[in-house]
Amino acid sequence: MKNTDTKIAVITGGNSGIGYATARRLKETGTEVIITGRRKDAVENAARELDIIGMVADQSDLTDINRLTTTVHDKYGKIDMLLINAGITKIASIESTSEEMFDEVMDVNLKGAFFTLSMFIPFLNDGASVVFLSSTSARISPPNASVYAASKAAVNAVMKIAAIELAPRKIRVNAVSPGPVSTEIMDKMGINKDLENKMVNSIPLMRFGKPDEVASLISYLLGDEALFITGSDFLIDGGQTV
Repeated sequence: MKNTDTKIAVITGGNSGIGYATARRLKETGTEVIITGRRKDAVENAARELDIIGMVADQSDLTDINRLTTTVHDKYGKIDMLLINAGITKIASIESTSEEMFDEVMDVNLKGAFFTLSMFIPFLNDGASVVFLSSTSARISPPNASVYAASKAAVNAVMKIAAIELAPRKIRVNAVSPGPVSTEIMDKMGINKDLENKMVNSIPLMRFGKPDEVASLISYLLGDEALFITGSDFLIDGGQTV
């Protein structure tokens, strides 16, 4: 069980990108951090690099989520911070989107995020903070990203209702919506130079964001300096949605 003076944070999808950067930042503040991910090697490597706890869990699998929440509670008690960060990005036109792709994106980004919160609620301390990683795609309607954008718009709706439902326990629930950020997901999407230039030109600050910049905002919302903030979606996008 944890030292009662030490805060416990759980970060899903914490082995790379924004989740990894947030785990590092929270670790530096003395928080005990648990990261999760689907890839055993990646989770173990990240946990070793950051000197934190790693657990393998697939956010699209409710059995995995249930096992994760139970294991965390049994080993560490109730938690103080929850970043629901795990997600996938798949793009295709509406006409060419398959049922398999639709289900894959929704299973991770919406169903998985929803039930991660749902199953952790009994194990959140009163006064805890929850952050969903959303996306500017929920607002700017990018072509070929209908399913991804819909999943994130739905997450934003869940966030607002969760903020109301959990307010009696002083649990705050917010979302952070990054624009394009230089992460492993961007690499996996195989973005060519022309598309990269087009994306950069859509951002008034004329560059992609950095994981550490998003992690800084997330860490603020998870911490005690944001005690009067709940039910809000924070854009961090270099002005892309302006």
